[in-house]
Amino acid sequence: MNSNRMVVAQRGVIPPPKHYADSAWFKYILSCCAATTAEMVTYPLDLAKTRLQIQGEKGLNGSSQRSPYRGLASTGVGIIREEGMLRLWQGVTPAVYRHLIYSGTRMVLYEKVRDRLFTTRADGTRPVWQAIVGGILVGGIAQFLASPADLIKVQMQMEGKRRLEGHAPRIHSAGEAFIKIYNAGGLRGLWKGCMPNVYRSAFVNLGDLTTYDSVKRYFVNTWALSDDYWTHALSSACSGLVSAVMGCPADVVKARIMNQPTDSKSRGLLYRNSLDCLLKTVHNEGFWALYKGFIPCWLRMGPWSLTFWLTYEQIRNLSGTSAF
Repeated sequence: MNSNRMVVAQRGVIPPPKHYADSAWFKYILSCCAATTAEMVTYPLDLAKTRLQIQGEKGLNGSSQRSPYRGLASTGVGIIREEGMLRLWQGVTPAVYRHLIYSGTRMVLYEKVRDRLFTTRADGTRPVWQAIVGGILVGGIAQFLASPADLIKVQMQMEGKRRLEGHAPRIHSAGEAFIKIYNAGGLRGLWKGCMPNVYRSAFVNLGDLTTYDSVKRYFVNTWALSDDYWTHALSSACSGLVSAVMGCPADVVKARIMNQPTDSKSRGLLYRNSLDCLLKTVHNEGFWALYKGFIPCWLRMGPWSLTFWLTYEQIRNLSGTSAF
């Protein structure tokens, strides 16, 4: 019983539950609203993270085209100074489109899998291994469906930097990027970088969904904390940190695969596949290059997770939907 129903119950009147409040389509809409809010708030951090991850790549001719390695704050200030304030949200449109597919799918699927297949112990907790499998599975499926939007987002994020370096613009809008990618490689081209994207999402969901769900239930059932704002905030802080640690290496590979130039058959000119990108990155730049951009990655995933889960839990409560 959520808080608003408890207040009414104390007055002696319990309203009938709304017939749509716990339906899959309604939860899908709520998760999309929460994800859009989190994306708009934290998107500049994602842009800075992507710029940092691309730095230091080896070009086709073997020369390193390096930009000065700048931290999160100086990268953000540099973007504002060189490209303008609004460029901090460059690529946000496909990012929102992505979450309309990705977040809605992963949240609804995970809840369905959890409620129907997970084992519930007497104390209300569930086996962590089941949560891990569930998080990896739904994260991979959701990201596969949303991969074209992610591809467009990454390419738009790098446009400002390309123009400053004197290159001709590749794209001017999300629609133009979609058409250009499709014309160059067909449907297959829209899923360029799909596998590192799916791997990344599987690990991120292992950190996000699995950690949040498991930690929250541990706090509520073992520590007897209330299922309220502070419990949500503490659980989301844990999930943001674990997500960053698990997802950063795959995120670096994903960004480089998606940003690389391609031939007429939509084949990468720098990396053959995800494994090739991983090995070349480690060989040319060292292991810790896989954690390049980790701080902005963490600083982005932490606030994103906090904003998303607080928003999601609150609008579920206000809508009469049961707690996650």
